[in-house]
Amino acid sequence: MLTFLRRLVRLVHVPGAVRATALALLLGLPPWVAAQVGSGGTVGTVGVVGTVESPVRFGILPLGGAFESRSDWDPLLAELSRAIGRPVSVLSVNSYEALEQAIQRDEVDMAFLSGKMALDAVTQRRMKVVAQVVRHDGLPGYRALLLARKTPPLNTLKGLLEQPERWRLARGERQSVSGFIVPQLQLFLPNHIAMETRFQSEIVGTHQATALAVANSEADVATNNTADFERFRLRFPAEAERLQVLWESELIPHAQIVVRSGYPPELRKRVQTFLTAYGRAKGPRGDAERVVLKSLHDLAGFLPADNSSLQPAAKLAYQLARQTAMTAQWVNEAAREARLQRIESGYAEQVSVLKDVSP
Repeated sequence: MLTFLRRLVRLVHVPGAVRATALALLLGLPPWVAAQVGSGGTVGTVGVVGTVESPVRFGILPLGGAFESRSDWDPLLAELSRAIGRPVSVLSVNSYEALEQAIQRDEVDMAFLSGKMALDAVTQRRMKVVAQVVRHDGLPGYRALLLARKTPPLNTLKGLLEQPERWRLARGERQSVSGFIVPQLQLFLPNHIAMETRFQSEIVGTHQATALAVANSEADVATNNTADFERFRLRFPAEAERLQVLWESELIPHAQIVVRSGYPPELRKRVQTFLTAYGRAKGPRGDAERVVLKSLHDLAGFLPADNSSLQPAAKLAYQLARQTAMTAQWVNEAAREARLQRIESGYAEQVSVLKDVSP
């Protein structure tokens, strides 16, 4: 099975038509099975040709590069396609914003998303949570980090909080829970520092890109998280050795898998059943699946979940919006109160949507 998976991953580099035939042979499928190759950065996995059903379009949250993320997911999604009896195509992008725009354009049917993006997909784009990831450490979440170089002068949390204007920041996009939301909420705003305005300069990118920026002296401090920094240590050991952790947050819930609510409940259930069983079996097949999971951000597997699993993400977004409104400058108190009322109303609406835990 391990040899099979290695061959499967290598097929990413093979032209579409050849890859289609090879995938069918590798998976032991009949000759009419082929790959679906999309456009606009979408690369397909296997599906049954001749069916009237369109591919289930799977969007991948960018963890490293777009190609790297797609390669990591390809083996699992090939098996998912077989389990649900439908083609599965892949949309792998370089930024949260690109994935968010694809979801808004209804170009994504299923996705791997962190808290804030999953929350928006469920409350605004008619999607439902079916599973939540579990990592190898067994913890119910991960922690946001601030990274800096070990060498002075810009290498202490006290120095950062006293003179942020001296520091160059590398951070995640605004939709990133550990790259922006949690550091802003739990560290910077309580110390009267707005990440977007108080630093000398800023770089916005993936966690891998921000860590590399600090290691290579292109920035002085970077937001990151425990899961991504573990992965970074393995892939860039020399660069990781130059870095230290200045601060870490409270636990943040893990990412979710969401599926479009317009799909029949039976299909969403098949997706959930497949994911929660993946990597649990004994023997060679289970071992091979666990190898795939380890390449996926060092995952241990998936747990069944519903919309209620996003309540912590909704609370974090609410707290950040409220704290930002409280610390911002307003033309008058009435304007501040109006903003706070909109925040309260929006949060109440989100909580109401998250109470829908139907299959």
